[in-house]
Amino acid sequence: MTNGEHQGARLAETLQVLSARLDEARPFAKSRHQSAVLDVIGRLIAQPDGLHYLFDAANRLDKAGLFAGSDWDMPEALLPQLAGQTLGSEDRTLVALEAASLMRLLAVATGQGTHRNLHADAARHFLTQVLAHNLRFFFATVSEADRQKDPTDLRPRLFRFIVERIGFGDVLGTLVEEIWRILEQRPVQVGPVKEMIMQISLAMSGAEIEAGQERIGADRLVSALFGPTTASMDDPGIDVFLERISHLDDTGLQREALGFSRAMHDTGLVSAYHAEFLRWIAQKVDADFLPDTLGLGPTGVDSLRRWRGLVADLIENAVSAHTPQAVYGLALLLERGVLHAPPIAPALQRQMRSTLTPPVAERLQLAFGGAVEPERLLLAGTLNILGQPLGLGQGANPPCQSARAISMWSFNDPDYVLHVIRQVSETDSILMHFEGHPINSKDLPAGLALGAPIDADPVSVVLVPHLDKIYAEMGRRCVGREGDPHRWVNPEFHGWWVARECLVAVDVATGMLNEYDAFVSRFHQSYHPRYNGGRPVIHPQPAGIAVTDSSARFVGWHAIAILRVDEDQHGTFRVYFFNPNNDSGQDWGGDVIVSTSGHGERHGEGSLPFDQFVSRLYLFHDDPNTADHQAELPPEIIEGIEALALASWAVGRNAQEAGQMVGASDPSTLS
Repeated sequence: MTNGEHQGARLAETLQVLSARLDEARPFAKSRHQSAVLDVIGRLIAQPDGLHYLFDAANRLDKAGLFAGSDWDMPEALLPQLAGQTLGSEDRTLVALEAASLMRLLAVATGQGTHRNLHADAARHFLTQVLAHNLRFFFATVSEADRQKDPTDLRPRLFRFIVERIGFGDVLGTLVEEIWRILEQRPVQVGPVKEMIMQISLAMSGAEIEAGQERIGADRLVSALFGPTTASMDDPGIDVFLERISHLDDTGLQREALGFSRAMHDTGLVSAYHAEFLRWIAQKVDADFLPDTLGLGPTGVDSLRRWRGLVADLIENAVSAHTPQAVYGLALLLERGVLHAPPIAPALQRQMRSTLTPPVAERLQLAFGGAVEPERLLLAGTLNILGQPLGLGQGANPPCQSARAISMWSFNDPDYVLHVIRQVSETDSILMHFEGHPINSKDLPAGLALGAPIDADPVSVVLVPHLDKIYAEMGRRCVGREGDPHRWVNPEFHGWWVARECLVAVDVATGMLNEYDAFVSRFHQSYHPRYNGGRPVIHPQPAGIAVTDSSARFVGWHAIAILRVDEDQHGTFRVYFFNPNNDSGQDWGGDVIVSTSGHGERHGEGSLPFDQFVSRLYLFHDDPNTADHQAELPPEIIEGIEALALASWAVGRNAQEAGQMVGASDPSTLS
């Protein structure tokens, strides 16, 4: 036995003694014993065989109360994407706690342990998600920067230890499934997805992976980015690819065009080869392969024929190997028929001729680097949001209202979003009006977005800091008015189509439920076809939801937009909505799980059965000047929805008692 093995065995014995003391300690004294146990775990996992000892002890440590009083005490509510970050922390206690938690989950997943709120399948699924988010650590793809930061990083050993016990096939399958789930929503920002596909490609090239559904799904993703056609199949590099296609006849070129468009519309991803092929094809005058390269239908072909010169200019100025997603944005813009609105073409021509002010250009370069001119970045981003208005997300930034506004304008009034982009491009400011009075963003203090947004698209990077200031200022001008400020702010901020009456489920001052049965009835009579005379939703309407986690606990208020209400294929009425948080598919607890596909959703929509949606709704708009087609709502429907609310975000909000003033906050931060 080596010295390291001796040390590991001695620490394991110490851990066993301390674990017994922790188990015997009274609840109020456990924290003192937890610290001692975590100190030993931190030293144990640094030993060569330390993970084996920790795995053997994990279930006992859990039962003894190691996680009591911490977030790790509820493993069913943990987020797998955070595990890798915590393990990379400089706080040894956090690293030890996370390692022990993962070993506990591994024990449950392999049948060597149990947990009252977690079964083996759920534990296994959680671990595969953790591994999927950290592929690079167990396939020797850790960067030199990672190694320089901490050559003794626990993550490579820990993740290999887990994958040896649950199998790489499960990890690959989970990651592929997760990527397809995200792509089904067609996000504008695909950088994180592309990074995961890159990790898959590296992992598959260095590991023996048997053929199967997981391998097929992974191959489709990798090929969509690195080799979707015959001429690009071996990922030869742009120069070699262009040389190859220069020798193809029309049949070969059409095959390439169809291969690119098929991969693009299948995944929502665009290969750099596709972008360069489109640029090359756009310059050819003896054959017209643009419709096939873009994968256009009748509406798109009609738009292309009418605006051929403009499309060629957009390709020249927006599309490149560094901005390939602009191809997809352009294709969907043509399919939406946006160019047929008279102001759009000249507005796009104006943007192509404009030069950004230095502060705007610097923000774009800070966010995306200097490989691409800032004007090209912004134009590419503009094509994406006009083609994919429901793919826009707020990124890792707080102002959901601004992201919602940009999406709604792109969806409903693209002329206006181009007008706002022009203002910022030329003046680094936005001028809007509130109740007839001007508000200029350059005169305002910072809002929630203290700096340029991160993890966001180019248009959001440019617009959000200004929109956030204006939104906050509109809220400030409503201070002192009775009721929720969104009654006045939302129509002025988003557009004339926002209904002027605002219904709120809570009293703004106290956060308590306020005439909730009337709120539920009014929403049905406003939006449900069976109770509103069959009226559809004409324009997207801003709304606010009370977000809950997977345990149905209240998290906060959040801005969304109601898009439509319709029956799914099973005859269930559902609310289809836009959520700017980058991923609409969420578990809100109490069996309220947002769907993004499989229930009639269009790309970018989330949906819930009508009653489940209402149970998380706290604010909506309605038009007071509407003919009376309202039907009375049965009491049992109201009671069922109220029960769902009271079991989640509305816990403690139905009694006006001292000390229960929960949820009141600055109106500018509400959705």
